[in-house]
Amino acid sequence: MAGEPQADCLFCKIVAGEVPATIVSETETTVAFRDINPQAPTHILVIPKVHYANALELSAAEPAIAGDVLHQAGLVAAAEKVDETGYRIVFNTGPGAGQTVFHAHAHLLGGRDLQRLV
Repeated sequence: MAGEPQADCLFCKIVAGEVPATIVSETETTVAFRDINPQAPTHILVIPKVHYANALELSAAEPAIAGDVLHQAGLVAAAEKVDETGYRIVFNTGPGAGQTVFHAHAHLLGGRDLQRLV
């Protein structure tokens, strides 16, 4: 059921503490952790604690939590000191866009020139 933890979801397991991650921030509704395959010096995933397959489903069902994800990404960018040099927030939605974990998440990328596509 949407919004409920999924037994086969890697990110739900991170939220539950069943799979280790390098967590940089946690709120009541979000968890932010370092990507295991970084595409930039700063590459952090910000996820909602509730399970929705992608950003569209999350924003339709729980717009406040979708806003929390974006807000937390901005706060993490500041904490990582990429807020002044520039950063990118990316939501990959669907396999054709490169989404490989079907739990909504934002990629926070910074720490290098991001004027070209990742």
